[in-house]
Formats: sequence, C-alpha cells, structure tokens
Amino acid sequence: MQQESKTAVGTGRRQLIAVLLQGGQYELDWQEETLQSDSEFSGQALQDELYKLFRENPDEFLLDLALKRQKETLSESLRFLQRMGTAFVRGMARHPELEGQRDAVVLPLEKEDVQEWLAAAPYLIGSPFLDKNWIEELWGGLHRAFAARVNRHSGSMAQWFVDSGSAFQPAGRVYFHLVESKEGSEFPFSFLSTYAAEEQEAGKTRHLPLKQALVEYGENSGKLLELLSTVHRAAAQSELISELVESGDLFYPIGLTSEEAYDFLREVALYEDAGVLCRIPKWWRSKAHSLKLNVSVGEKQPSRLGADALLSFNAELWLGDEGISAEQLRQLLTEQEGLALIKGKWVEVNHKRLQQALDAYERAEKTAGGSGLSIIEAMKLHMNAERVLQVDSDKVEIEVTNGQWLETVMDRLQQPGSIEALGGAGEDFQASLRAYQERGVSWLHMMKTLGLGACLADDMGLGKTIQIIALLNYIRSVRQERALLVVPASLIGNWMREMGKFAPSLNYYVCHPSENKYIQQADALGEGIQLVLTTYGMLAKHEWLSAQAWDMLILDEAQAIKNPGTKQTKLVKQIKASYRIAMTGTPIENRLGDLWSLFDFLNKGLLGTVKEFGAFTRGLRDSSEGYGRLRQTVSPFILRRLKTDRTIITDLPDKIEMKTYAVLTKKQIVLYNKLVKELQEKLMASEGGIQRKGLVLAALMKFKQICNHPDQYLGQQVYAEPDSGKFARLREICETIYEKRERVLIFTQFKEVTEALQAFLEQIFQHKGLVLHGETPIGKRQELVEAFQGKEYVPFMVLSIKAGGVGLNLTAANHVVHFDRWWNPAVENQATDRAFRIGQQNNVIVHKFITQGTIEEKIDQIIEDKVRLSQEIVPDIQEGWITEMDNDQLLNLMKLTE
Repeated sequence: MQQESKTAVGTGRRQLIAVLLQGGQYELDWQEETLQSDSEFSGQALQDELYKLFRENPDEFLLDLALKRQKETLSESLRFLQRMGTAFVRGMARHPELEGQRDAVVLPLEKEDVQEWLAAAPYLIGSPFLDKNWIEELWGGLHRAFAARVNRHSGSMAQWFVDSGSAFQPAGRVYFHLVESKEGSEFPFSFLSTYAAEEQEAGKTRHLPLKQALVEYGENSGKLLELLSTVHRAAAQSELISELVESGDLFYPIGLTSEEAYDFLREVALYEDAGVLCRIPKWWRSKAHSLKLNVSVGEKQPSRLGADALLSFNAELWLGDEGISAEQLRQLLTEQEGLALIKGKWVEVNHKRLQQALDAYERAEKTAGGSGLSIIEAMKLHMNAERVLQVDSDKVEIEVTNGQWLETVMDRLQQPGSIEALGGAGEDFQASLRAYQERGVSWLHMMKTLGLGACLADDMGLGKTIQIIALLNYIRSVRQERALLVVPASLIGNWMREMGKFAPSLNYYVCHPSENKYIQQADALGEGIQLVLTTYGMLAKHEWLSAQAWDMLILDEAQAIKNPGTKQTKLVKQIKASYRIAMTGTPIENRLGDLWSLFDFLNKGLLGTVKEFGAFTRGLRDSSEGYGRLRQTVSPFILRRLKTDRTIITDLPDKIEMKTYAVLTKKQIVLYNKLVKELQEKLMASEGGIQRKGLVLAALMKFKQICNHPDQYLGQQVYAEPDSGKFARLREICETIYEKRERVLIFTQFKEVTEALQAFLEQIFQHKGLVLHGETPIGKRQELVEAFQGKEYVPFMVLSIKAGGVGLNLTAANHVVHFDRWWNPAVENQATDRAFRIGQQNNVIVHKFITQGTIEEKIDQIIEDKVRLSQEIVPDIQEGWITEMDNDQLLNLMKLTE
C-alpha cells in the first residue's frame, strides 16, 4: 500500500514536497511537475532516498535533511525545512558545551531566526499552520532527534559530525574577541584569544587567555595541538590569522588598526565555520554599520482615488541609524575603504556599495521629482526595488515603506474587519450574510473604489458566490452598471439558482446556447440588464463580449486562466473592464507561474512581465527573502479566509451541506429524452400493479445511470470525461481538494461505476485511491480503513453507499461527495457520518450532486419542501413512494426541463 500511494500518476517528473500539518508536524508527498530538461532527473535518486528516510523514521528525517549538502534539486518546501534544520545543526556545532553535555545540550531558538523564517517562508501547502508555535514544535523535534542520534554514538562529538557528513566543524574551545578601544587611539580595536578551561566552576565555563594554554599544556603537547586545531583550520584559509599564529601575537592581547579590524570582521563567518567562536561588536552582526536606501510612498492621500491615482514619493539615505545626505555620501567616496568613525559610530566604507547606493538614490530622486507613482507601481517597487532602481541587492540594502495614507489603506485591505461596512447588500436581497461574508462584500467594494483588481479566494464552503451576488445587488441599488461574469459551463445552473434565490431583482442575461439565442451586439441586451453570465468557451464565439467595455469583470474558478499561453487566457485578458474580480477556491500559491497569470489579469504590471517575474522567481533559490516581498506585494489584493480561521470558525456549522449542480452533456440529453419517451409508451401499455411498479423502479435506476455517465447506462467501459456533466463537476471540486492535500469520500449506489470513478480520480489526484463495495471481503475492509486513515496520503475512497454506509470510521476525510442520490436523507446522512463522527477535528463539507433539469433536481425539491419526508420516505421504503404517482405525475417528474 505504501509503495502504491507513493507513486504519482502521470508522465511528468515527480517532485517531493512537504505539506505542513498542525502542531509542528509535516507530511511528505509527491507532486507531478512538468519536465523541462533531462537534467532535472538528476535529483530523483536523492528525493527517493529522502522519501525512504522519512517513511522509516519521520522523527529523525529533518536532521538527515539538514545534513544533506545538495539543495538544487529539492523543492522549495523541502529547502525551507532544510534551512531551519541547518540552522539547528550549525548552532549545535558552535555550542561551546557540546562535548561535555552531548545529548543534554539545549539550543535556544532565537526570536530573530523565527521572525526571519516566517517572513521569508515560501508558499507552502498548509501555510496557515505556519506560525511561531509551529516552529517551536519543530525545534523541539530536532532536539529529540539529535539526542536520540547522539545516544547511539560512542565517539566524540567531533567524530559524530564527521560520520554524519556535516558541512560544519564542531566548535573548539578557542574564542576570538574583538572590542572597540578608546576613540583617537592609533589602534581603535583590541584583539584577544581565550580558551575554555576543561575544569568548570559551578557549571560555568572559565575563560582563560590563550597564553595560559602554553603554560598548562606545554608547547609540544598533543593537548595543545588539539586545542589549537580549530585555529589552524582558520589559519589555512585566512592570511590574517596565519600571520598572528606565526608571529605568536595570537597568544597575547594586541591592538588592531581599523583596516586590520575590517579584515577580521569580514572573515568572521570563515572562523566560525572552522570551529572558532567569535565575540564581536553587535553593530557588525546587526548591519548597523551598513548603508541603506529608504524609499517611502504614499504619505498623503492623493487628490482622487483610482488605479491611476498618483502617490507621493520620498527617498532617503541612512548609514546605520543615522540619516546621511547625498553630499556626505560623496564625501565618503573620497575616504579609504574600510571602517570609518562617523558621529562616534563605526560604519563600513565600501566604494562599490556607496556608488551603487548613490546612483540608486539619484534615480529615486528623479522618480520623486516627477508626478509620482500609482498604487500598482508602488507595490511593484516593494517586491523588486533592486530591479526597478537598478542596484545589486548584495551591495545595497533597499527598504521600501508605505507612507501614512498608503499604510492605512494596505492595513485595511489585509484586515477586512477594519473596513467600514456597507450597511447591507442592497434592496430586495433575500439572505442574511454571515459576519465574515459582510466583511468580504465591504472589502470587494473598497477594492472597487480604489480601482484595484481583487482575488476572492475564500475556502470551499465559505460562500464566495453569495458575496459576489451581494456586491452586485448592492451596486444595482445605488447606480446603473453592467458586469460580465465568466464561469465554467457546469456552473451556469448554480449561479442562476443562487441569483434567483438571493437577488431576484437583479436582471441578468445568460449568453449560452442552453439558455438564449445569439446576440450580435451588447446594445441588444437592453438598458435593464445589469449582468451578463457566460462561459469561458463562449468568449471565442461571441466577439461582442470582448469588444464591450464593462464596469466589472468577474471570473469564477479563475484557475481557468492559470496558463498564460492558452487562447482562453488571452481572450479573458483582452476584455476591457474598470474593475476585475477573480474567484478561486484553489490555493493560488502552490505554483508561482499560476500566481503571475492571475495577477496579470487582476492588476497588470504588478508582478512585471512574465520574463521579469521568471527572473525574480529564479533568484528566490539564492535568496529566500524575496518570498516575503512577494507575499507583501500580493497579499493586499487577496482575501482568503479558511474554515479553520479563528475569526470565522464560530460562525460556521461543523457540517456544511452544499448542493452541487451539474449540466447534462449532449449525449446525456439524447439518451435521457429517449428514455422518457420509451417510459411513456410502456406506461400507456402497462396493466398496472407489480408490473407498473417494476417498470417505474427500473426507469428510476436508468435515469440515475444516465445522469452519472452515459457509459454506465449503455454498459460501456470508456467513461470519457466530456460525456458526463457530473464528471466535470467532480474534477473541479477534487482539484481544489488535492491542492490543499485534503481527503474525500465519494459515495455511489452503483458498484459498476466505482472502478471508473477510481481511474478518473487518480488522474486528478495523481495518487492511487481506494475502493470499497459490497464484494470487498470483510477482512480487507479494515485494511482499507487503516490505509485511508494513515499518515500516507491517500486522497480518496470510492464507496458503494450500502457497503460504506455503516460500521466505518473515516474521519481523515473532510469532504463527502454523494455522486448519485439515494433520495432518502436518512441513508445519505448515515453515509456522511462515516466522516462526520467522533474523532473528526475538521469541518466536513458535504457535496450533494444534482443534475440540472432532471428527475434528480425535481425529487431533491420535493425532499427540500419536506413533502412526505417524515411519513413516507424511510429506509425500508426507499424510492417506493414514487411508484404511487399516476402516469402524468410520473412523466412530469421524469421529463427534462430547462
């Protein structure tokens, strides 16, 4: 079972990724990637080895990952884990008490490290779990793994690092100290070497001058050579330390010139990697000595709002924590390189960095002297200031900050609760919005006011559709505008029902063959139409959709434009609109290429051209800080609430039931109408009684089969996706489930369709799934349950409703799909409770599939209206109540309606 689940289904390259879980936990999984070149196969052996290590010992896996030196072929998520693990190993190697305390060593988790990891984290599956507590739990796990590994090692800790293949040398007992001397001295810095005595006092380390070691061990003793081993490693790579050793100055306190101190400080990392512990001034490690260009945008509110509103712009130079003018910077360029004492503080004088900073400042001043920046340009500057101002990030630090007005706006966009509520969803709105939905509508309206494209990315089940309808209805109530809504064909019915239910006064036109005749021009719509609803496929067939300038353009299932090279994506991006909204329940951060395409639609230019963004993302492999800037750039334009968010979880039921409508394909319509006609003829010829009842029940079964897939009804085994509306809807739902690495149960009452569903779902999930039906041996059922509930990612299980409706505990799933309806709420609820029961820690979403215009929709409405619900529809009777209808009622129930 493990081997099957491990193997991704597909033809691309497998990439090993980490999926974050709650409580400092994570899981490894395979993700299918498009193969760019044969060289990308080079890392497959390493990934296979890592996967095996994780399965054998999850607790020690991260320690193994940290000791691996190869990074290039690892996914971003694994490299993120590796960075934290490497910091732990490096810290342990530099711990002065390591040899004495061994497995009892406790390495503090530095607050600065936590902040840096959180800020620079890449986009990860499960990123909502990533916080300070998650990292603390992970750090604790590293301690436990390290202690277990060291306990199994009988040699010295130095040998442990060698045997483990670590790139770090364990710290020795020698320390280098560099301190500032009095101002005005010929030697403004003092250097001293010390060592930690072997005998401790009350558990504390005694530091002695290194010259004392000459007395304690003697010049030729092996002990002295062992003590100085780290020094000799440093000397082999440093001319400065080599000279101090050869002259003997290493053993005595000496003064250093600013030039010598500068050479020393630049080599500190080298000394520490060699195992020498260094104590140096804090201002060097904190970069308080370095030059920084600060750019502030949007101090004051622009004269008018909108995407093209221009914001104020200001640039300043800082050296350490002191402001410095361009003239002072030019004066520094005449100074000798090294350390310079300015206003009582030491700063670094590096001519290349100073010149680049000056050039960048002058370019920024030129920009500031112009008319200013738009909001999009300001956010673009946040993400990639080095490219915009043409500087090398290794030489000049650039800090872009928002001015008071822009900072207030960005804070409000990222905290919808702070936005002033609209005070309702407009006239004749037939629903009460949940609190978080009201905040969502206010956020969308504020984005419209600012002229900024918005991505509504709420989790599945939180009501993205109703928030958009509320916004449209509110706008209808205050002004005359016209919006274009583009959806997958399978969602037309859903939108029509939701709008009719919640906003009956909203006038809309459906541009699709299933609903309307062809319209040549938008003028033909009439003045009263406030919304045009169409599909992605119709954009290529109706040119007027692209030629019209719309007040709003809304995309549902916006992942449809994730590939920028497709004709469909290009058509969508050509449509002119004052305000753009993208709706998606799929995490948009899983692939950065998808993110670019989405924002190229929403706010063109924010992430640069595709070539510029590609260069930026490639640079992320060398510097992870860019992730923080990218997140800061795009997050104000994305509203994403999860079912687990504390701000909304109390506003949700534990079980969310959703009706999911599918449309019949042409092949299904033909078969369905033919069956209705056949049934009508047979009913007319029927003698009644048992014969008629059998005829009706057989017809019910056939209608269900056609609604599922034509091949099920015809007894064929192809099960092509385009032939079934339900298969299309199942893909849309399961793609979202897979992107979040969640799990789903799919219930059907037909054993014969279970294998077809399994094959179809394996293409979507790229993983093997499980099937359980009435012919599954009793002994194997528990094995299937354990596999589904286990740590190995098994994304789905297909169950026949009779076999899977009782006696199973499948709480690993937080989605349930009723692929075909039993038309008995008691039986369906019993099946749902396989996931929604004791032990379930997540909200469960129940998707009840209904085929539009068919007997499925009509019977669902009967159940909804509670006709005969409590009296006649009980488990023992099943669908028997339908056979009691007369012929006219039966035919009205079964015939296809628009």
